[in-house]
Amino acid sequence: MTSPAIKVNDLVVEYTSSQGTIRAVNSLDLSIAGGEVYALLGENGAGKTSTVEVLEGHRSRVGGHVEVLGIDPTAGGSRRRELRDQIGIVLQTSGIEPEITPREALTLFGAVYRNPYSLSDIVERVGLDDFIDQRVGSLSGGQRRRLDLAVAVIGRPRVLFLDEPT
Repeated sequence: MTSPAIKVNDLVVEYTSSQGTIRAVNSLDLSIAGGEVYALLGENGAGKTSTVEVLEGHRSRVGGHVEVLGIDPTAGGSRRRELRDQIGIVLQTSGIEPEITPREALTLFGAVYRNPYSLSDIVERVGLDDFIDQRVGSLSGGQRRRLDLAVAVIGRPRVLFLDEPT
């Protein structure tokens, strides 16, 4: 039996505010097999984004054990790089500079990975042909989301995180 792509045991995430400590995630257990499409659904404030941020390595946890592709997202050094090379992330809002073009963005982000898709391949796969040389700031919402997806998959990730993909 192969190990799951994502494994979470007893995850606890807390925030400190002026009102005290807020528990955003309380003892979450989760196992997701490789190749599986999984949606984490819940009401506002249910801890979905907090959970995804822990899985991506962008948020610390108070308790529990987390592995993505067999690696703890809080690992340092070469293990952290190994994980980063295998995941793609589409954030809730794009952080791509509005003055550059999708071509420039994909060239920049592609340079971070060891074995990225070629620019022509990713443009074709995601359907960016019609606006590849327009400024990001002039793109429609749907075009920006396609660019976000292209940036997330250019490194050939084994796991793709989509936070609020609509």
